[in-house]
Amino acid sequence: MGLKCGIIGITNVGKTTIFNCISKTKAQASNFAFSTNKSNIGMIDVPDERLHKIDALIKSAKVVPATVDIVDIPGLAKGSSHGEGVGNKFLADIQQTDAIIHVLRCFDDENLPHVEGSVDPVRDMEIIDLELQVRDLDLVQRKITRLEKLVKTGEKEYKHGVQILEALAAHIENFSNARDFEVDPDDKKRVIDDMYLLTDKPVMYVCNVDDASALTGNRHTERVINALKDKNTEVLIIAGEMEAEIAELESMDDRLEFLKDAGLDQPGVNKMIRTAYDLLDLQSFFTAGPKEVRAWTIKKGMTAPQAAGVIHSDLERGFIRAEVIKYDDFMKYGSEHAVKEAGKFHVEGKNYIVEDADILHIRFNV
Repeated sequence: MGLKCGIIGITNVGKTTIFNCISKTKAQASNFAFSTNKSNIGMIDVPDERLHKIDALIKSAKVVPATVDIVDIPGLAKGSSHGEGVGNKFLADIQQTDAIIHVLRCFDDENLPHVEGSVDPVRDMEIIDLELQVRDLDLVQRKITRLEKLVKTGEKEYKHGVQILEALAAHIENFSNARDFEVDPDDKKRVIDDMYLLTDKPVMYVCNVDDASALTGNRHTERVINALKDKNTEVLIIAGEMEAEIAELESMDDRLEFLKDAGLDQPGVNKMIRTAYDLLDLQSFFTAGPKEVRAWTIKKGMTAPQAAGVIHSDLERGFIRAEVIKYDDFMKYGSEHAVKEAGKFHVEGKNYIVEDADILHIRFNV
């Protein structure tokens, strides 16, 4: 669906290391601040064991997971909104993403100097928030100016929009993020959403820790969790260097053995990917046949014709009906024929809302 997650953080926190763990496209990591002058874009597979369980029953020729694009945005610093460091070009890159993965340095390493002189993830989080807020405030004030001109020409319907934006500007000036601004949903869609504000994007926080802290965290992660306890957000703990080593192993058995030795049952980045998927308000439906078992990405709440359009526009245009098998029913009965025999096979029309893990066969005529 062309949706993107942006990985952000202050410089030298391990963003690129984590990006390389999950992306098919690898980027160069460096110990030097501001050593990168462009964002890296990669594609990530969304881990989903359900695909492989379906394949185990029908033995398809290949398995194709859902994917999400991920953008590794070079490290920011104080003053990025005014061109400091690599400058505010990367704030524009963040604006093009749909959700944010904010990486925080929660490890000590004398060989990797911190741009601020000490390791303090809560301070780093506040620095980045401020830079994004400064950028957002500029965008809001520009729109206020535009709408005020329209009001002066007699177009009074824009007056309410100015009032909303002035309240939002005051909210941001109080060091608060746009995502926490209370506003009527219709007003938000009509007045705010078209600005694609940086602090309005859904965000998750990743605490990048040393290997020894992968399971239990450390004093740095405790401070982060405490600072975010009243926020509706997800905080994950990932040992980036260890995850990078695991990702380099070609054998799945070797990866599992490595994880077992570290006391983990799955790579931490897998949970990060799934959380990012949820953060974007996405879900998957499946198609299954002898050629492939495939996961398709859709927004939650999409109808059957809209989901069909994700496969191909002709399927949406000529949609007749969707033949639906629930994943749990397919696992229970083991085949389409057995599902039909059990009376669990559904035929749905244009108003059907596709649910997570539905197995669909689209009937259409163009």
